[in-house]
Amino acid sequence: MSSTSVAPPVLRSGRVASYGTNLGTALFGAWLTAGVALDAWAHNTRSDLESFWTPWHAVLYSGFVAVAAWVLWHARGAWRTRPLDLPAIPAGYTPAVAGVVLFALCGMGDATWHTIFGIEQNINILFSPTHLGLGAAMVLILTAPVRSAAADPAVPADPGLRRLLPAVLSGAFATIVVLLLLQYANAMTMSSTDVVLGVSEAGGGGFASRLATTVVVTGLLLTVPLVAIARRWAPPFGTVTIIYTAVAAFCAAITGLEDPAMVLWLPPAGLVLDALARWVLRPAPDRPARVLAFAGVAPLVTWAAYLAAAFAAAPDFMLAPAIGGGRPEPVVEVYTGLPVVQALLGILVAAVLAPPKPRPAAEALP
Repeated sequence: MSSTSVAPPVLRSGRVASYGTNLGTALFGAWLTAGVALDAWAHNTRSDLESFWTPWHAVLYSGFVAVAAWVLWHARGAWRTRPLDLPAIPAGYTPAVAGVVLFALCGMGDATWHTIFGIEQNINILFSPTHLGLGAAMVLILTAPVRSAAADPAVPADPGLRRLLPAVLSGAFATIVVLLLLQYANAMTMSSTDVVLGVSEAGGGGFASRLATTVVVTGLLLTVPLVAIARRWAPPFGTVTIIYTAVAAFCAAITGLEDPAMVLWLPPAGLVLDALARWVLRPAPDRPARVLAFAGVAPLVTWAAYLAAAFAAAPDFMLAPAIGGGRPEPVVEVYTGLPVVQALLGILVAAVLAPPKPRPAAEALP
């Protein structure tokens, strides 16, 4: 596909946001996402939290103020008339405006919630209604550059990384927020010991089930942004690496880098997938079979690397023969089948998200 070809717009609006607007949204979104990561780290590691007024919340809410001001400023044309002139909001930014309102409401509700019920710890933080509302609002805000780029007829179907960078960053930050809300099923927070037990007979059904479940959830979250980009554009080199590196940095923050190998494997895996996507698989909107192949190969490589990193980092006592036959014995069906399951799910995601083929016009009856 020629780099000058243009992908047809999928959204309609009166105006399209500029590249600078989308880049600013992504950069302010990075501030907001950093606040999310710091707050998650504090809740996971600081058992003495007793107040809503913390440095972590300061970073989070100042990031929100910054990105909200940016979004509302660029949507200011909508409320110059009565009723609201929604087409005056840049394409893709209407959900972000709704996200700003939702975040403000849930933020006030969160302060009230903490005052009444105290500061949550551990898994209950992920089920607080106000936190779920904040997460949903952040996803609406952070994904504005993706929607905007999809609506912009000037964005080529085979863009370079610079041209698509705001959308790629947007996808990475939204993935982090969703992964935070599903932190109890985040495979990157499992230790290498737990992973080895999960694929071994010594681990029993409990470890195996937990490992399989967390890998399925995390695998889907990593696959969706890749497929969402590949079904719309030919992913530029660096797309997977950026998304994987952002997710790895987030997981390192919330775990305190307790088991470095279980996080640091992700960026190199992204680099390998970028190379495969650019020079071997070459997925693009007009090559749906290659999008399906990319959606299958990406999780296959990702989770094979995950298992390899776990076995490389597992303590010596986990891998050395033990007296009485207590050494974990890897089950071949589990450690070979786990990446294959993710590959099949990736193909399913691509098939579901693939844009429908245009139907031929019906011929008039004589």
